[in-house]
Amino acid sequence: MLSVLTLSIGVGLVVCLLFIGYLGLMTGGMVVPGYLALEMNHPGSIVLTLVDSLIIFFIVRVLSNFLVIYGRRRIALIVLIAFLLGVALRSVFSSYYVASYFGDVFTVVGYIIPGLIALSMDRQGIVETLCSLLIASCVVRLVLIILLGHTMSTL
Repeated sequence: MLSVLTLSIGVGLVVCLLFIGYLGLMTGGMVVPGYLALEMNHPGSIVLTLVDSLIIFFIVRVLSNFLVIYGRRRIALIVLIAFLLGVALRSVFSSYYVASYFGDVFTVVGYIIPGLIALSMDRQGIVETLCSLLIASCVVRLVLIILLGHTMSTL
């Protein structure tokens, strides 16, 4: 039997392909809706992930004023900044990077996920990416609820 993460990523891939094929919108990366669908019980984590993506997006925009970064260099730079920012903020500033609200602890989802979202924002725009990503993540979550039923409430 498939794990919940594997099933979520698989459903997310299908939903992402449907969004690209029928709507022409990228959903922040092929695997991102699947990961965010699993974090829907922790909306603070999703908000922190999106804020981290916006920070990465603006860092790359500022750097592109001084450096020539196009194509594969831009992709590599965005993912590298996402990874370095994730590592640095989790290890050095963990008390500021993790928010706590009524006992729940929220953190950014993954190290590369914010970079994939920022890359999509760079290619198609911030509003388009955020809207398509959140809708696709909700669709993935609904499909997982239909497929797994009551076990989704424990995730």
